[in-house]
Amino acid sequence: MALALGTYGVYLAVSATRGNALGHERAARNARRLEALERRLGLHVEPQIQGLLLARPRVARALSAGYVAPNVVLSVGSVMRLFFRRHPEFHRIRRAGLLSIAGSAAVFYFFPCDPPRKLDHMVDTIREGGLDLESGIVVRLYNPIAAFPSLHMAFAVVTSEAVIADARNPVVRAAARAYPGAVALLVFATANHFVVDALAGAALARAGLRLSRRK
Repeated sequence: MALALGTYGVYLAVSATRGNALGHERAARNARRLEALERRLGLHVEPQIQGLLLARPRVARALSAGYVAPNVVLSVGSVMRLFFRRHPEFHRIRRAGLLSIAGSAAVFYFFPCDPPRKLDHMVDTIREGGLDLESGIVVRLYNPIAAFPSLHMAFAVVTSEAVIADARNPVVRAAARAYPGAVALLVFATANHFVVDALAGAALARAGLRLSRRK
């Protein structure tokens, strides 16, 4: 708990440092740069994915609600399950999760970035569902200009690894392998991350898992 809270404290400290007018200006500029990069690479598919979602309001509300909490709950829950079962993979998975947060915090400091939902041609489905991620107590709990790399994707990869390490049921293992892909579609459809955000987040988690294995 001390390690987790300490790492989370570093994450929030970066948010406080960059949460000024200059930081938000840089974040908006960097988001436009990522969008331009995706267009050049042919990866800017988020508008098309979100268009499919917006045609189904009930699904949109469900996915928007799913973005806010379940990812964190599943991530923490999967690691805690390994802890209480005294699983030999617990320390590796825990280190990978902490390294993902610490590594991303360093990027957030030097490269603050808005999520695509702040772009003119994208829709903030979470706000339309009644929750404003940019105000109140919510914005104090996370960094709103930390889209690159995607911590949602990093957590999804680590969670997948944690479940696979412990599960014996083939259906559960298959679902765990599919989980990062499902999270990627979720963050694209709700316009909370670019494709390059997701790729960077997944790569960061994989690096954390590899480094943890060497310890």
